[in-house]
Amino acid sequence: MGGVGIRDRVIRDEIHKDILVPAHIARIIDTRELQRLRYIHQLSTCYYVFPAANHSRFIHSLGAYHLAGQLCDQLQEIHPGRLSDKDAELVRIAALLHDIGHPPYSHLLETAEVFATFHSHETWGVMMLESKETEIGNATREVLGEVRFGRLLAIMKGESEYDGESIEPFLKEIVSSQLDVDRMDYLLRDQANSGAQIGGFDVHRVLRSMRVDDEGHLYIMNWGLPAIEAYLVCRFHMYQQVYFHKVNLLTQSYLLRMLSRARELHIAGELELQPGLRDMLINDELGVREYCRLTDADVQLGMMRWADHTDPVLSSLAARMLSRREFHKSLRIDGLSLEMADRLVEPLSSMLTKAGFAAEEDLIIASISKSGYLPYSEGILLQDGRDVSQASPLVRSLVEPDQRVLVFVPEAIRDEAETKAREIVLPYQSSLAHFQE
Repeated sequence: MGGVGIRDRVIRDEIHKDILVPAHIARIIDTRELQRLRYIHQLSTCYYVFPAANHSRFIHSLGAYHLAGQLCDQLQEIHPGRLSDKDAELVRIAALLHDIGHPPYSHLLETAEVFATFHSHETWGVMMLESKETEIGNATREVLGEVRFGRLLAIMKGESEYDGESIEPFLKEIVSSQLDVDRMDYLLRDQANSGAQIGGFDVHRVLRSMRVDDEGHLYIMNWGLPAIEAYLVCRFHMYQQVYFHKVNLLTQSYLLRMLSRARELHIAGELELQPGLRDMLINDELGVREYCRLTDADVQLGMMRWADHTDPVLSSLAARMLSRREFHKSLRIDGLSLEMADRLVEPLSSMLTKAGFAAEEDLIIASISKSGYLPYSEGILLQDGRDVSQASPLVRSLVEPDQRVLVFVPEAIRDEAETKAREIVLPYQSSLAHFQE
């Protein structure tokens, strides 16, 4: 591995300003696998709605690293001797590496619907680090040594001990929990880049309010509750206004349908796939080295070529994505559930067919869900032992999981489809509301 000439550096970031990176950490950053994150969009297809939201997993990873460092410094000052310098560095590195296993287009393509060889991004990340064939695995081993490298992996996996030495749970919680540096950075970064004006939260006050209890878990000082409320409200509004945006859901559906159609055509011998797409869609024995070569560019290159393909389904999907024209329109009916949407499939398919459309391609049902704030199981605790939802009516209102289901049809028949859908859905919604009373 090289590494010769690598120095301490300062990386300028729009969110955190200066991010300080020691030379030995820069060796980990300057590897193909971590640099690959420059070419993976943090917010998938959100840039179709918010053109500036084209930031990458790479800068988000640096932001999480930075916040982990700030929080570790804070905890070392408040709890002298509780967090060693060596473990604080491992937590920083865990935050830096938490996203290395993401596939192209981040969470959108993290599905067995796309990958013939499917693993979660967490699993791929660990596989990259454990591999002797990756730059990032070799560099991290060289920087840390075998024993500390093993402890890093144990922290990332949430294990309670390694090599006979205990690992307190807060080390993992800093990187992955209901209130972790990953969420804090992406909420601040996604809000800034999308342009969503939703108020935000004071990340520094959140960090200052965090402590470690006798069992080794993170908790919040009571005076930090307003900052936590702002954090959770920011999260709620980002889902409502950005992540759940109807055009975001539609373009995600287009992309998944396009890749599915490309696979069908390839299997039928009607489409030649480039190596990256072939690995993604067809290779059921995909290895770490091949996975590490995949980026958004593989999909984008395919899309450019497919817009002119003779298959009308593939070409229309690709052309819509490239031109942002002729998008389907959503039915303007609030409160749809997947069950309600299923009731619409048959009558709307019939309507589409009669109007000369292909129901299989032109009736799109898209859904996205979030779990909401999760108290009790892995919630955010105050110093008096209560979950923040017990102390705050505002947080209690954010506990319920949320799901958005949208039905899209061609614009030419949207009004007619809405009328038909209301005839079916409204009586069902009324009877459901009566039953719940």
